[in-house]
Amino acid sequence: MTGTTPAAVAQTYFDALGRGDFPTVMAQFSDDIVWHQPGNHRFSGDHVGLDGIGALLGGMTEASQGSFSLTVTGPAMVNGEMVAVPVQFSGSRADASMNMSGVDLLTVRDGKIVSVHLFSEDAPSEDAFWGSN
Repeated sequence: MTGTTPAAVAQTYFDALGRGDFPTVMAQFSDDIVWHQPGNHRFSGDHVGLDGIGALLGGMTEASQGSFSLTVTGPAMVNGEMVAVPVQFSGSRADASMNMSGVDLLTVRDGKIVSVHLFSEDAPSEDAFWGSN
């Protein structure tokens, strides 16, 4: 497996995310990445480009008071340029917490993540944690 296959790029991304290495996380994204954040909360919707993703991740880190964490819970499943990864994610602060399973679906093209689609097992709880639009 080379470092630019969809599976390898996903592995690098999730390893870096797990250790809080945001420069490496950001380096996995294409310049015109589109991140599709589900739900009905202040971070929901499409976020485009490196600046948009940086603002999203920074906002989530701030809103979770630095507690947000994501752990890969099973093997990556690859279908061409798409990689689906089962995850567990959580966050807490004085007035709220969440802890749930989900699936992150990455599309990797030419060695870079070009899109991210997230799926959560409990959208209402995730919405409550992140807060209204």
